[in-house]
Amino acid sequence: MSENTQTGGGSALPWGPAAAGGIGSMPGTDAREAARTVTGAFEAPQHLPHLPELPARGPGADMLGRTAGLLAEMYLHLEPSGWRIGDRPGRDTRRARAWLGEDLDALEEFTQGYGEGEAPRGLKVSAVGPWTLAAGLERRNGEAMLGDSGAVRDLAASLAEGLAAHLADVRRRVPGAVPVLQLDEPSLTAVLRGSVRTASGYRTHPAVDRAVVEGVLRELLAVHDGPTVVHSCAPGVPLGLLHRAGADAVSLDFSLLTERDDEMVGAAVEGGLRLFAGVVPSTEPDGGALSDPAGSVRGVRSLWRRLGLSPGLLAESVVVTPTCGLAGASPAYARQALAHCVRAARALADNPQ
Repeated sequence: MSENTQTGGGSALPWGPAAAGGIGSMPGTDAREAARTVTGAFEAPQHLPHLPELPARGPGADMLGRTAGLLAEMYLHLEPSGWRIGDRPGRDTRRARAWLGEDLDALEEFTQGYGEGEAPRGLKVSAVGPWTLAAGLERRNGEAMLGDSGAVRDLAASLAEGLAAHLADVRRRVPGAVPVLQLDEPSLTAVLRGSVRTASGYRTHPAVDRAVVEGVLRELLAVHDGPTVVHSCAPGVPLGLLHRAGADAVSLDFSLLTERDDEMVGAAVEGGLRLFAGVVPSTEPDGGALSDPAGSVRGVRSLWRRLGLSPGLLAESVVVTPTCGLAGASPAYARQALAHCVRAARALADNPQ
């Protein structure tokens, strides 16, 4: 079995069979400790470490604020209601960029010599995708950017330019790595269904046409010439749309899939889409410590059997992850959860039936 699986176009993906990975956020405020934890947990070459996010540091380290700091020639500041477009970079933008720089410094320290083996090593970096940004960022009048199609286009263009610069910085800092771009789109389903509320809370923004959503995502994903992932831990993730838009993989909370989703999942996987299956709880379960790696991936095996897919493809098509980010966990549980992902991925490969 080869170390690296292939995309539909034949290019290698920089993770191997029996791979595990994380989502993005980690607990605490210590960038060096977070980088040490992630790179240590996913040290083996088939796994997929990531650039940690530490939202506990406060505004600017949160999901929206971090990505706002990446935008090119578009600046935001923090209002009581959330992040709002401004005319110039203020302290909120500077703080977001400073924290990202601190995170990159820490990652660079713990990835020295990364990718010196025969196979390329993946390194995942994430940013909020254009539709969740549009639903979460405010125009000057306090309404979401989602309500202005021109504002959405400008936002997507700014994000594309900022992401290109960010990916170039990651390549410079970790020259042995193959960056994997993850777009976080937890609001995508709400955008498609027309359930994003206006500022007053009394109305919702109209549903955005699926072709428009797909087109904007395609342009963003095309910014990166390497592997791409779209993540959402909300229900109703549109796998087919995301695959058509160019995503190599979709990351989701596996517990939210039902048998009604089987046809959609089967078509996507048969078409070459990889699944980042969130099966390990992102906060400590009521039952206490994680102790059954094989049990964690039992549902994945069941899905594979229902779909009639080859068991031999299971370990190549699925990356085992937590259900969502680990920001709400204790540091001890976060370490345990990442280690459990590694063991669960191994169990999936050892017994795919």
